[in-house]
Amino acid sequence: MSVEVELAGAFLATGLAFALGLAWLWRLGRRANGADWGAGWKNVIDGWLRLFCARYHRYRFAPVPLPAEGPAILACNHVSGLDPLLIIAACRRPVRFMIAQEQYQRFGLQWLFRAARCIPVDRNGHPQRAYRAALKALADGEVVALFPHGKIHLDSDPPQKLKAGVARLASLSGAPVYPLRVQGIAGQGHVIGAVVRRSHARLYSFAPVECAARHHPACLKQLARLLETPVSEERALQN
Repeated sequence: MSVEVELAGAFLATGLAFALGLAWLWRLGRRANGADWGAGWKNVIDGWLRLFCARYHRYRFAPVPLPAEGPAILACNHVSGLDPLLIIAACRRPVRFMIAQEQYQRFGLQWLFRAARCIPVDRNGHPQRAYRAALKALADGEVVALFPHGKIHLDSDPPQKLKAGVARLASLSGAPVYPLRVQGIAGQGHVIGAVVRRSHARLYSFAPVECAARHHPACLKQLARLLETPVSEERALQN
């Protein structure tokens, strides 16, 4: 047998193995999919994300009690770049995130943010555009998520007031706000590092807060208490 034939056989075997592996991964993602993002390949990525969180980050969570349809706002503490993945994996509906413009334009990830229909926030220019887009999404019955601290904020950091945007969105849209808290992240304070470092990730979900008919300070105070108070295992069992 000539060297050329042997090489052709090796390339063929490698290509076949790759195709079979890709098909297996595709089926795995489809089976693990938990929300309908409107396209088959997006749903497969959703499934991979859920498997990654569950297996690699040893993720445990209380499913977010979202209604089957209608607008909802998710408000979560923000300790790392892993947080959005954990939120998605805990929801049975697609989630549109409001993220900083500079993060939205991060090299190599912009295609993914576009696919997930994230809403970029130009904090130094025209943030009102993002709020109009978020209000439009809520009016269309979608789920919008944001981090009211406005940036990564650890429990060990000095206290910081929540941004009023979450209360304004709730007031203008009438949508309930679902408070969430993430804990157990190994790479706290980092964006990419937290995704790579293995964690014992946890997400705690609380009953929705009705902010639409309340004064913004009262709403923000209640949200801050839920987002910033560490959750013990005993407290988690009570929720």
